[in-house]
Amino acid sequence: MDRRTFLAASLTVPLAGTARADAQLTRLLYVVCPGVRDYLEFGGAGILVFDIAAGHKFVKRISTDASKPVKPRNVKGVVASAATKKLHFTTPESLYCVDLVSEKTHWAKELPQGCDRLSATPDGKTLFVPSFEKDIWNVVDAASGKVTADIETKSGAHNTVCSLDGAKVYLAGLKSPLLFVADTKTNKVIDKVGAFAASIRPFTVNGAQTLCFVNVNELLGFEVGDLKTGKKLHRVEVPDAKKGAVKRHGCPSHGIGLTPDEKEVWVVDAFNERVHVFDATAMPPKYTASVKLREQPGWVTFSLDGKYAYPSTGEVIDTATKKIVATLSDEKGGQVHSEKMVEIHFRDGVPVATGDQFGLGRKK
Repeated sequence: MDRRTFLAASLTVPLAGTARADAQLTRLLYVVCPGVRDYLEFGGAGILVFDIAAGHKFVKRISTDASKPVKPRNVKGVVASAATKKLHFTTPESLYCVDLVSEKTHWAKELPQGCDRLSATPDGKTLFVPSFEKDIWNVVDAASGKVTADIETKSGAHNTVCSLDGAKVYLAGLKSPLLFVADTKTNKVIDKVGAFAASIRPFTVNGAQTLCFVNVNELLGFEVGDLKTGKKLHRVEVPDAKKGAVKRHGCPSHGIGLTPDEKEVWVVDAFNERVHVFDATAMPPKYTASVKLREQPGWVTFSLDGKYAYPSTGEVIDTATKKIVATLSDEKGGQVHSEKMVEIHFRDGVPVATGDQFGLGRKK
């Protein structure tokens, strides 16, 4: 099975079928802004929607309760669920729920100790929302916004990944070199991975939940951890690249993702305005290529089929050729940048599949 065949087969909802069904499927990229701090010059405010099949052409802008103020708050994270037909996003204070069919904001809730980059169980019913760099993750009922529990790590809660099987949630804080692992049924920490060389920033995990790939402070590159033994395995530096001052996040690499087939790991480089590609079929992963970007990146994720890479600077990169094939622009032609984006598929106007803001491995 070649790479393209594998990727098509790995989608959570089949995309093949009758000619009529195929014609009715729409693959959209939802980009939530302001998604680079609170900067309005990179797409303004709201949810900007792009048609993946039409060369990532701008489709529409969805207004939300968060985008209406004169000075909107920066968006911290986004998740979407085909099962519940809802999209949730966070600002530093609040969690928002948007209906994907009506495009109306259902509610907004201020959570204890604030909000950061959240994750959801595969059924979309439970959200794990980190406090704003404080001690806990709030466990939230996605339908109502009610807090049902909390998970305490005292790690400066920041980034969250729920496993594709829904059994575990991985919790990384700005103040700890440990990756915490919690059971989604008990909401208890059951394991820790590390310690890594410094506090963990963005990270990702593979589909089998055997490996994690983490950015850490001061490192232009990433480290690899064993999720089964809890040990750090490798430290991987970007070769022949200089570190320098960065505009945001305070670390050289703030953004990492696995291609869905897990053959490559991509890591961002803010100072040099690049994203670097490593062969993840080897351990430690081996550097293979770099792509120059139009600004300093702070994130990277991928389309569900693995064909495209999406750095936060708004380029659309063909993962096979490593060439930029499009750039995201708004209705006025302005550049769109965001670290908060998610792919959503619709059939007959109803969501049928969703991606994830993190570049998660999807090989089982």
